[in-house]
Amino acid sequence: MTVLDTSAPLEDGAVRLSEATARDFFALLKPRVMSLVVFTAVAGMVMAPGSINPVIGFVAILCIAVGAGASGALNMWYDADIDALMRRTASRPIPAGRIVPREALGFGLTLSAFSVAILGLVVNWLSAGLLAFTIFFYAVIYTMWLKRSTPQNIVIGGAAGAFPPMIGWAAVTGGVSVESIVLFLITFLWTPAHFWALALFKMKEYGAVGVPMLPNVHGIPTTKVQIVIYAVLTALIGLCPTLLGFASPVYGAVALLLGAIFVWYSLLVYRMAEDDQAMVPAKKLFAYSILYLFAIFSALMIDRGAGLLIAHYAGAA
Repeated sequence: MTVLDTSAPLEDGAVRLSEATARDFFALLKPRVMSLVVFTAVAGMVMAPGSINPVIGFVAILCIAVGAGASGALNMWYDADIDALMRRTASRPIPAGRIVPREALGFGLTLSAFSVAILGLVVNWLSAGLLAFTIFFYAVIYTMWLKRSTPQNIVIGGAAGAFPPMIGWAAVTGGVSVESIVLFLITFLWTPAHFWALALFKMKEYGAVGVPMLPNVHGIPTTKVQIVIYAVLTALIGLCPTLLGFASPVYGAVALLLGAIFVWYSLLVYRMAEDDQAMVPAKKLFAYSILYLFAIFSALMIDRGAGLLIAHYAGAA
């Protein structure tokens, strides 16, 4: 697909065209991040009491996915300047020159409006409002303000990635409850250890572009301590579904094991030598943290499904 680049000046009467393809626009959506958002939103819907029409449920998930993608596009639009200077982001469509910034901005704003409007009209306006706030929080509060101004950017900004299970819950129930807040907190408290592990082995790149990640501002020792603290908090909040009675002791045992491994990896990071150029423990923690989040929400959904089956057959008997 060829798109007219209206933001670039014309030279010698020529029309400058961008090299954008459908794949480039899909890349703007940050599909890996979107997959995590969709997964946790589905978990919120599965864990919610009651039921939802499958078609409406599909529309809800699709809108949440598109809204998450819109956030990613707006993030890439605003961060194109620093993305061009970092090895892991330099090949993104905007810094690579395949999509011009104006296209990305229009794409993100259009998807934002459509995803929120359709979610509100088809599902309910509470879930739509939460989705709109999530997009605003990620694109404006985190990307435009926090990311470049404070080493606590990930802590506060992590709220944006934690809302999807709450949105999924609201899509089914039309409300917010203690249980949905716990689902929110699982991702919220998980985020700092996850991203600070990444920041440890990418700190030179973040330092080069002036993003004040914790290791660059307060040093590696402080970052290590904070990673352990948040790993412990994540492990504890993972037990809350059982402690509050909306998950079984079997889930609790799984969550305890997953959380213990999370804390163990964080302690390996804590013991890591500061001059360790390879940063292997940090890389292992980063990789495990992704597995942890998928595993903990999978365990919740499996536990919920098993509970419903047991209740069904017990009632039939």
